[in-house]
Amino acid sequence: MIVPMPIPVRGFVTLMAALCMAQAAVAQSRTSSSPPKTPSSSNAAGGEAPTLSVVEWLQRMHTASRQRSYIGTFVVSAATGTLSSARIWHVSEGDLQMERIEALSGPPRSTFRRNDKVVTFLPESKVVKSERRENLELFPNLLGNPDSSIAALYGVRVIGKDRVAGFDADVVQVEPRDGFRFGYRVWSERRSGLVVKLQTIDGESKVIEQSAFSELQLDAPIKTHALTQMMSSTAGYRVEKSELERTTAQSEGWSLKAPVAGFKPINCYRRSMGGDARGHTMQWTFSDGLASVSLFVEPYDAQRKPREVLLALGATYTLTRRLVDKDGDWWLTAVGEVPPETLDAFAQSLTRAR
Repeated sequence: MIVPMPIPVRGFVTLMAALCMAQAAVAQSRTSSSPPKTPSSSNAAGGEAPTLSVVEWLQRMHTASRQRSYIGTFVVSAATGTLSSARIWHVSEGDLQMERIEALSGPPRSTFRRNDKVVTFLPESKVVKSERRENLELFPNLLGNPDSSIAALYGVRVIGKDRVAGFDADVVQVEPRDGFRFGYRVWSERRSGLVVKLQTIDGESKVIEQSAFSELQLDAPIKTHALTQMMSSTAGYRVEKSELERTTAQSEGWSLKAPVAGFKPINCYRRSMGGDARGHTMQWTFSDGLASVSLFVEPYDAQRKPREVLLALGATYTLTRRLVDKDGDWWLTAVGEVPPETLDAFAQSLTRAR
């Protein structure tokens, strides 16, 4: 049974996934034999959508997210009727990327990101959570030619034109070639390529989650020093730092009996569970260039009485399962914006390697 969960204010997560989802295409294109097609400004302004491959479309969207500064209100809704919104300030200055995300629904929360450093303010508990996130590693450089990676898993076609938050946009359908991943309908702002609206589509062509700007100001005058000052103003808060240690699944004693179609491992971390007696949690992350799946594995704790469940949170599914091995029992939490069958395939394939 799938248990639906209310959507918290997580618009910035969906936004960054949408805007950065071409990272693989960007990295791979540097080794491509031909340069990507870039639509001319006259073509983009004249009303005709550029003719691009799936890799080239995603690269255009990614470039826009890296180069444009903007302020906007972002709204995330699910098929279950739940709704959340956030106010976003994004500034780009050369290699520096900064953001402020203010929750407009649910518990008060302010999140700041300066490149890979993320700081979240929780006013009700007077806690600040500080961590390092390799955000752009959600979509890393995959092996091989882009035509044999993303293009082998997804197709693309322009399906129309629309207006979002007052901006003309090309509507692009990104279609999966199998049932292990969702499809996407993307509204790409015509002049810049910036993603202004995103729908996640299931195998029955139903919209299971939608993210969109309800209001947007492009090239907004945002000052990085002002955001930096706000980010460092932790007086009166208890600062909690999350330390992640790079590792490998092999060194942690885990492997997959068989790969899940199209998904490649991109990183692996271990996090202390609070004391040597409790051990640590391993996070093993996979990506197909668009969708990602994270496997969290920790020692099984019978006192916590965990339940094996499948949870739905918009387009994000979470599967929990107990793994029994001669070396001991383990608890798996698999999370990803993928169909439940994909998470089950990972759970079935995960095994102890020692």
